[in-house]
Amino acid sequence: MPNMKNAKKAVRKNTKRTVENNNFEASMKNAIKNVEKAVANKDKEKAQANLKTAVKRIDKATAAGVTTKNASARNKSRLTKKVNSME
Repeated sequence: MPNMKNAKKAVRKNTKRTVENNNFEASMKNAIKNVEKAVANKDKEKAQANLKTAVKRIDKATAAGVTTKNASARNKSRLTKKVNSME
């Protein structure tokens, strides 16, 4: 346990940031899974709608520093290719 005031505050901040980052990451991963499920079920309209939300969530996670620019670009590219390749 920290004894100094600044160390106690650092612990509080770290736990708060961890929770926030986990929320961004979880919502991003769920959005990606929703797109992949719609692609697997061959529901193009739902896939396109889910793709929009997934891109927003990926961008928010990147802005929050949860993922890197390249990782988010790669995820968005792969999802877009999957949706566009549907018949």
